Amino acid sequence: MAPSELRYDGQTVVVTGAGGGLGREYAIFFGSRGANVVVNDLGSSFKGEGAGSAAADKVVNEIRSAGGKAVANYDSVENGEAIIKTAIDNFGRVDVLINNAGILRDVSFKNMKQADWDLIYKVHVKGAYKCARAAWPYFRKQKYGRLISTASAAGLFGSFGQTNYSAAKLALVGFTETLAKEGLKYNILCNVIAPIAASRMTETVMPPDVLEKLKPEWIVPLVAVLTHKSSTETGSIYEAGGGHMAKLRWERSKGALFKPDDSFTPGAIAAKWKDVVDFSNPDHPDGPADALGLLEAAANLSPSPKTEQPSFKDKVVLVTGAGGGLGRAYALLFAKLGAKVVVNDLVNPDAVVQEIQKLGGQAVGNKANVVDGEAVVKTAIDTYGRIDVLVNNAGILRDKAFANMTDEQWDIIYQVHLFGTYACSKAAWPYFLKQKYGRVLNTTSTSGIYGNFGQANYSAAKCGILGFSKSLALEGKKYNIFVNTIAPNAGTSMTRTIMPEEMVQALKPDYVAPLVVLLCSDKAPEPTGGLYETGQGWVAATRWQRTGGNGFPVDVKLTPEAVLEKWDRINNFDDGRADHPFDNASGLKSIMANIENTSKGKKDDSKEVDYVKAIEAAKAAKAEGSVFQYDEKDVILYNLGIGAKRTDLPFVFENNENFQAYPTFGVIPQFNAVPSYNLEDIVPNFSPMMLLHGEQFLEIRKYPIPTEAKLITYPKLIEVMDKGAAGVVVQGTTTVDAASGEEVFYNESTVFIRGSGGFGGSPKGGNRGAATAVHKPPQRAPDAVVEEKTTEEQAAIYRLSGDRNPLHIDPEFSKVGGFETPILHGLCFFGISGKHVLQTYGMYKNIKVRFAGTVLPGQTLQTEMWKVGQKVVFQTRVKETGKLCISGAGAELLGGGSKL
Repeated sequence: MAPSELRYDGQTVVVTGAGGGLGREYAIFFGSRGANVVVNDLGSSFKGEGAGSAAADKVVNEIRSAGGKAVANYDSVENGEAIIKTAIDNFGRVDVLINNAGILRDVSFKNMKQADWDLIYKVHVKGAYKCARAAWPYFRKQKYGRLISTASAAGLFGSFGQTNYSAAKLALVGFTETLAKEGLKYNILCNVIAPIAASRMTETVMPPDVLEKLKPEWIVPLVAVLTHKSSTETGSIYEAGGGHMAKLRWERSKGALFKPDDSFTPGAIAAKWKDVVDFSNPDHPDGPADALGLLEAAANLSPSPKTEQPSFKDKVVLVTGAGGGLGRAYALLFAKLGAKVVVNDLVNPDAVVQEIQKLGGQAVGNKANVVDGEAVVKTAIDTYGRIDVLVNNAGILRDKAFANMTDEQWDIIYQVHLFGTYACSKAAWPYFLKQKYGRVLNTTSTSGIYGNFGQANYSAAKCGILGFSKSLALEGKKYNIFVNTIAPNAGTSMTRTIMPEEMVQALKPDYVAPLVVLLCSDKAPEPTGGLYETGQGWVAATRWQRTGGNGFPVDVKLTPEAVLEKWDRINNFDDGRADHPFDNASGLKSIMANIENTSKGKKDDSKEVDYVKAIEAAKAAKAEGSVFQYDEKDVILYNLGIGAKRTDLPFVFENNENFQAYPTFGVIPQFNAVPSYNLEDIVPNFSPMMLLHGEQFLEIRKYPIPTEAKLITYPKLIEVMDKGAAGVVVQGTTTVDAASGEEVFYNESTVFIRGSGGFGGSPKGGNRGAATAVHKPPQRAPDAVVEEKTTEEQAAIYRLSGDRNPLHIDPEFSKVGGFETPILHGLCFFGISGKHVLQTYGMYKNIKVRFAGTVLPGQTLQTEMWKVGQKVVFQTRVKETGKLCISGAGAELLGGGSKL
């Protein structure tokens, strides 16, 4: 029997950021199911600029014209009281709060300005706190409330270029878990959703058919179930999108146990590391481990065997909050292993400095507040000339039941813990980048991971630190900057206020220090991105676990009632389908896989595919050949597309005696060529959204390049590499003259498909000479640099040569790709760089590039070139950001190396 329709008659639902996208869908849904809706929207842009009432008014009118009840509110979420007041003034009550307002400020950590950090925090975290705090007294008084917080995959798993957003999104997880614990006895249920809707998905390019299936309306039915009066779910985390829904929870390894005495060292942990990360007998906790039980078990063990200890000779280690407690224990152990230690403490660093010096070590004190990261790091640079390790440990407590929490108590905890961690990391980052070496250890807490009574402020700040760390680890990895996070169980003056004294004694900070030191050393068994819980001689790892969930057909409108029917399956961790997502690609896997799921029948996933066999078959397959016919007009259009000027007559005037195509025109005929295989048949979990163009090789086989011709292009699969987290597919295309059969061009394109590895293929590719060469620039200044400003219209012109992906022209579409304005085609700036090589060194027979970043039309390209024998090694950067867009590139000159 179908469940009866879920209704919200007489209830008042407040939706923030409801002027468009997901928020609008919520508002319209609740309006159609009998609720009074407060439609809040500041009407600002997706970067958080400007304001206006039109967006909210439009949604209110839609609800009213359908017979529903709604009012608009134009306040910023930072004025949560005013938003809730609108509900009370108009409808006399508030029953459901959906914290949905959000903006994006994507920027790499090294280029992040404080405004980028602050704005994201204010809208996502402070705004959610202010709205919840204002609604809470009403929820408690009426013994009823439903609250939804909005996280995202970026927060749960970390995301490149989104340290600010990840911190904010995971802060909401800790915050909501605490509210769930505090609200339970008042029937206030609080949950977190991580939606993947067609809005801003960074770095990925979504074709329209994929976009269609990621509509915001896939999220609404889940929220409808969680906010209904019949729901009992609280403190839970769900992901949803593209018709798929699943639940997430924390999973903790059993961990390794050591006798808590002097034999418990960094080396002892390294020796038992496989126990630390052994998840064969895991816990699924909602709070800290049983400290006393672990302590009793550990005390009965024999001492750990002697092992080699990591050395910190010549390393400079900065520990914040090191005047006592954990920080002091860390500082002493680092010093003992040879480090020069900067002891930061707001009150008294000197006692610990003297303690270290008495033991024959080197140390210096620093009294700056961690919110002034520059002043904290300055002491390391002024005294020792460098910084190698940063341990963000400083902390304070301001515990208060949420109903009584003040803004001051909220703000100071955020400032010291989350902003202090950001500020010190930000100040150390340029030094880490310059020396291509850095170790960061951040401190979360079990209150952050699992939530804890009376600690909404602390839980949010501490879980935010974890989100920040996950993204920072991704950004630092290629520069040899490693970032880990620990949740210590220790007795310090901070915890003395909440634990009995004998327990404080047993949980000595000395028993947390060995893990901290190991993770900051060059002997860390898993260098980066980890989360560990530790104390009293116990060390364990913590990760996400996710249910197999349920995929609904993407061509049928999803209702809350249909979600309820599958509720047990969505929430089932024990049916053998659960997995452990750890990054964006593995996070999006199930959602992407469901995009092909239609009611008319679905690919049968139960049959195991042998991808290695499929790849061999695809390699052997012959393409029929695709015709490409062009004339002078197409050549001129291409040349203009890569920046030819009206004065470059050989490239723009067909009657010029030297009329010619730029050599990179050779990439154009391959565009619409039809291969003899499908990507989804040769790699698992294929999704066009997860595809990135990694490398391009072009060889010109006929000179001069014809300015009009009928060509036939034959694509062929060259190889597929299995990189674990990704599949790498290399396609070769040979283009021949239809009349003579002569070869004109040969191309190889390499694409990375995230989430499509792990099928048992070889991780290594073959050596095909120039096609696979990676060109390393010599260690000297470039021999030549050519600078060229692209025009605002560059992508609009270039696309007419064949690559008509809307990402490069339609802002609505590029926003979904995570780009505020449409970006330039990779092969367009490849062409511009190739033109610079031609202008400087003359004609080349082949050219190979690796794509390293994006370019916006209007930005300035700088091609830096080095002549090495008969080769030109080059790289191209965007002048405005200093970032490379092409790296490891090279061109082999045609004999003689003279200019054209």
